[in-house]
Amino acid sequence: MQHQVPENPVTPRTSGDISLVAVACLLITMYLVANIMAVKLISVAGLTFFDAGTITFPLAFMLGDVLTEIWGYKTARKIIFLAFFCNVLLVCMTTIGVYLPYPSYTADIADAYAKVFSYVPRIVGASLIGFLCGELANAWSMEKIKQATSGRHLWLRAIGSSMLGYMFDTVLFVLLAFGGTVPAKNLFTMIGFLYLAKVLLEGIGATPFTYLAVAWLRRH
Repeated sequence: MQHQVPENPVTPRTSGDISLVAVACLLITMYLVANIMAVKLISVAGLTFFDAGTITFPLAFMLGDVLTEIWGYKTARKIIFLAFFCNVLLVCMTTIGVYLPYPSYTADIADAYAKVFSYVPRIVGASLIGFLCGELANAWSMEKIKQATSGRHLWLRAIGSSMLGYMFDTVLFVLLAFGGTVPAKNLFTMIGFLYLAKVLLEGIGATPFTYLAVAWLRRH
């Protein structure tokens, strides 16, 4: 007697698999959005400025914390590298789009597109290096603090790991992107403001979401 085999057999997925894919997709999306939003600069009382992508970083680091907390550093590291290569792919593809031919009646749209996606190579490189080092430092320290506290005090490792990650990300980005082109005083002012803003956003907004996400994932 012959057994009928399905044409496209699949392996059943658990809720954990689906949750991992969902968190990974959200993390990657946050960084892709940050790259696009970085074109818009926000002025703060005329004293300093930062790019609009800064507001998405606490959410991205929060998702990195969730990845490390639930699935461990090794899995989080793989997702971080995937996000890095997705960012590189975004830059490459949108840059190609700048140089593709277009109908004359869409010249205004093409010019606007070129203004948004004509990246400065130095700034792009600084952003990618800062992101990779910062997120890896965040995930690594999250795991180490969890081991040191025997899994207690989620708020401590969420904020503590992000503080280290933000330090790597902010310092590397500002120095690599603007070092030698602006006065040293302005560099330190920019680093200090960006770092403080990210930490405050993390503590006020992202950490409560980390608790909610971790609790929901553990229940399911």
